[in-house]
Amino acid sequence: MANGDLVGWIDDRLGQAFDELGPARPTRAGNALVKPLQNVYGISDKVLAMALSGILIGAADVRPNWLQVGVQLIAIDTLVHNFLARTGILRRLRASHPYGPGCYQPGGCADIVRLIASKIDARQFNRSFPKVFPRFVQLAIWRYCSQQGLDICNGNRIDDSQPCQNRHCRLYRLCDRVRLK
Repeated sequence: MANGDLVGWIDDRLGQAFDELGPARPTRAGNALVKPLQNVYGISDKVLAMALSGILIGAADVRPNWLQVGVQLIAIDTLVHNFLARTGILRRLRASHPYGPGCYQPGGCADIVRLIASKIDARQFNRSFPKVFPRFVQLAIWRYCSQQGLDICNGNRIDDSQPCQNRHCRLYRLCDRVRLK
């Protein structure tokens, strides 16, 4: 596929995608990278998004077009999916689905994180960030939930058979506290 030249392959794929879609379509251009790699056994959309996002964002100084694609690649894991379910965001947006491929379908978790990111100016956190930065928002949700992060909204802290009772959570008043089981 890349014939030993990953950078050339990415340039070709993104070049074709931007020629066909125009520069306003970085999400679809990201899909043009992910799609052919989905056939590699054992590599999920989540792993592809994480790996490619890091590569694309990291090369932004040399290849500015890569940044606009890299910031759109989102890794939806169970922590992010369950956060969107517990808070009621999936239900409010009529996007309830089980964790898995539905997270990357139109209207799924990835699109919802992109929608949330479009409402947040990421430059308030770091002036060098792009204004809309879905990967940053996804990572912030993950850190909020993960045991290695703030360890707040996850199955270790919340009995998933009961609504969350963490009244100290900053989102408590906004959260629907949906039971997952």
